[in-house]
Parts: sequence; C-alpha cells; structure tokens
Amino acid sequence: MDRHDKEIIPEEILPVVIIGNGPSGICLSYLLSGYTPYLSPEASHPNPLLHSKLREQPHLSLLEQDLEYLCEGLEGRSSNPVAVLFDALLLPDSDFGLDHSSPLEWRYEPERAVPHLVLGKGPPGGAWHAMEGSMLTLSLANWMELPGLKLKDWMREKRRNVRNDRATPTEIASYYQHYVSQMSLEQNFACGTTVTSVSRQPGDQEAAPPCWRVTGLQRREGEEFREEVPFSMLAHNVVLATGTHDIPARLGVDGESLPHVCHSFWELEAAISRGELDQSSDPVLVVGAGLTAADAVLAAHHLNTPVYHAFRRSVSDPGLIFNQLPKLLYPEYHKVHQMMIQQQYEPDPPPPDHAQNLHAPSGPSSLSFSSSSSSSSSYPGYLSFPRYRVAAFRPDRKCVLESDSGRRTVVQISKALVLIGAHPNLSFLKDNGRTLGVNPEEPITCRRNPVEVDPFTNKVAAADGPGLYAMGPLVGENFVRFLKGGALAIASDLAKTQREGGGRGAAQTGSEVRVLDS
Repeated sequence: MDRHDKEIIPEEILPVVIIGNGPSGICLSYLLSGYTPYLSPEASHPNPLLHSKLREQPHLSLLEQDLEYLCEGLEGRSSNPVAVLFDALLLPDSDFGLDHSSPLEWRYEPERAVPHLVLGKGPPGGAWHAMEGSMLTLSLANWMELPGLKLKDWMREKRRNVRNDRATPTEIASYYQHYVSQMSLEQNFACGTTVTSVSRQPGDQEAAPPCWRVTGLQRREGEEFREEVPFSMLAHNVVLATGTHDIPARLGVDGESLPHVCHSFWELEAAISRGELDQSSDPVLVVGAGLTAADAVLAAHHLNTPVYHAFRRSVSDPGLIFNQLPKLLYPEYHKVHQMMIQQQYEPDPPPPDHAQNLHAPSGPSSLSFSSSSSSSSSYPGYLSFPRYRVAAFRPDRKCVLESDSGRRTVVQISKALVLIGAHPNLSFLKDNGRTLGVNPEEPITCRRNPVEVDPFTNKVAAADGPGLYAMGPLVGENFVRFLKGGALAIASDLAKTQREGGGRGAAQTGSEVRVLDS
C-alpha cells in the first residue's frame, strides 16, 4: 500500500488540517494522535527549579500544565519560550555536551487523539528529501530526532556509525519517513498534495460555525495515468507548517536570470555530474555566507575548481554563522571560515594620478585568478570578497562586484551560485501571507520577518479568525530541536479547547478524517 497515493475524502468539518509534512507537521501529528508526555515518576531534571515545578502536579500530562509557568526562568538558544522548555525536557543540558536522559515518559492515550490531516507535496520529511545528500547536517544527530524514536538507535539498525555524531540529510529524510510508519501515523498523511487556497469561511443560518476552507490539488498516479484531482475541505483549525525552503532568495540585479546564474546547490551538483567543472574551468562564483554557500565552496574546492566567494558581512561579524559553531564539531565549516579570513581579495592601490584627483572617473578593475592567487597561498584556488555585493551579471560570463566603499571589480566566471537563503511559498494565503508577519509591510522570511504568533500557543496574531496557527521556520525556528516546541504549544492549546468544551479544536463524533487508497 503506497501512502503517497491516497485520496482525500473529507467528511463534515475536520478538527485540524496541517499544511506541511516536514518534521514540524510530523511532530504535531504525533502529539495529536494520542501520544502524551508525562513526568516519569523515577526521573529527575538537572534544572532544580524546573524539576520542582514539574513535581507540583505529576499526575497531569505536559499538555495539561501551564506552559507559561513552566517556561519562567528558562534560557536557551531559541527566542520561543515553549521551544526552550520542550528542548530542556527532551534533551536536558545538551548544549553543554551532557547526555542526561529525558525525564519524560510517553503514554499512548487514544482517547486524547484529535482527528487531523497532514498535507504535503512529497513524502513525509518535507524539504529534507530535496537537500544535498552527502553533506553532514549542522545539528547533532540527537537534535534531529523526534519524540519516541531515537535517531541513533534507528541508525544502528541500519548498521552505520554516526561520524562526529552527525548524519546526512538523506539519512534524516529516511528517518522522518520511517518515523511516520513506525508510529502508525500514515492514516493522517495525504502526500502529493498542493494547497492553493486557505480562506475564512463564514457561518450559515443553519448554525454551522465559521471555519477555514482549504482547497488544492492532489496528485494521483496509476500504471497508465497521472492526474491532479481538486479537493476542498473545511477545518476548525489550520496549522501552517510549510517551512521556508520553497523559493530561493534572489539578489534582484541585472543579469540574474542568465543561464549561468544558479540559485540552488543542486544545480552545482548537476554541473559536476555532467563534467562541466574541473581545475581548468573559469572560477565558480559563490554568493552568500551561510552553510549552503559553504557547502558549495567545499564541493567546488574538492574538484580543484577555482572559487570566488562574495558576501556582504565582515569575516569577524558575530552574526556570521561560522563564528557561532564549535570548531571541533564542525571542522569542515571551520575550514571554510579560515579560507574566508586568510584568502581575502586585496585590490591594487589606485595609481598616483588618481590619488591626486579623487574626482577623476574610475571604471571597474578587471581581475584574473592567476593574478590574485599564488600557489604559495594557504588555500590556492580560492579567493574571498568580504563586504562585497554583486552589482550585475553579464552575458559574457563576467560579473561586476562592488565593495561597500563603492569600488568595483570585474571577474570572469564559469558559473555563479547565489545561495542567500530562501522564502516560504505562501501563495495560498491572501497577499502571500504578508499581513501575518511581524512587519506586515515586508514579505515573510524566517530570519527577518517571521509570522507573528502568541509565544505560548503559536496562534497567528493577525489571522482573519480563530484557529490559525503557525510553527517551525515560519515563526523563526530553523533547527529541528526547537521546532518541536511549536508542536507542544499547539497541541496544548487544542487540548485546552477540548477540556473547556469548545470541541472545535478537538475530536468530535461525526467529524472523521478518511484518507483512502486510490
């Protein structure tokens, strides 16, 4: 039975629809399926204040406790308090390299289950299936796991040792897909679906309450056919869990649409597999100072293909991701950072007559790799351009770089990789969801303008009506270890609605989700 070819047949109004089947949606599905966290009677927590609070009502599940109260006084690497709390309970003191066991025990209580449907374009795991397969993940392996299934245990069954306690994206994607099967969550997942609209539906005169309408297309495949079937359903609650890897960010400069300008790591891998790049190639220009850009530098450098590396920040900027990573855990990224520091482009000083006349016109200088890099350098074949931006790409494969002082340099390249992040695809929302951001005048981005939510429930602040939630990268959580907190916040709020008799957030007789084999 292929769970990716199931037909959506909604009956009445669904309690919860989750848009996005990455780790955020998977974790929330786990909590909504009746898997409930409690404080284990024998367990203790290394934080005495948190341990004392948990002991006050040990008979209550975590979903029934006051999360805001439990969050008080906790500090961590996330700005979302419930994310810090749940991380502290799942991985106590992991930031200090300690391996304390979690004080939580998980009980399966089917009577708590909330019928729900998880919609995703591909198999469970979301964007992890589209990431490069050979690089190691940034996070430690246990930071990538979901509740109830240890990633290390699963990997041992695959007979693979985890190098540096880290895994590859391919392994992580496979783990998430296996998790859905292992936890018997398949009946809640409808893959091959693309949501095209989410809108507020007013109530009618027959006492039908206001709710959300979700419409889209579901891909159906058979031996002799492939089609996209429209679907439409109503839901009391909708959770936005789409992630932010859908649309690569662009520079917005002239020539960016030229065929030699790429916006994904996959395009570099494809060029390598076609044999287009080697040590005799013109340099590859990598634009960006994030981890994907670093992966591109490493991939090209491994082939001895010359690399130009341009980025807007200074190499010593504390906001640069490389300045936040422990060297021992991330040696390959430390190497890239060393390259960025030691192999900086140093333009020739202006000629004397230009120095005497500062107002004399000056065109861009041209740069060849042979004139800028010597075999005696620490990292031959690499040159960084800190605090530079791309001014334009040209059809003759020349690129104009401009420093923050306004000095321009022209470089000859074979290919350009613009790797400066990505934006979420929220085209199914009015105005691409812009009005939901912290700054409603700007598009939604993970770092600069996430969706604004209540910190303890993850309810969207500017929603058109009640019952709209957001989680994961959409609210600024880049790391799997912290996005699980959003799942806890949402599941807790839905459980509270259920307890208070507002059944629209909870299981109702007659409100059934059916996802049938096609």
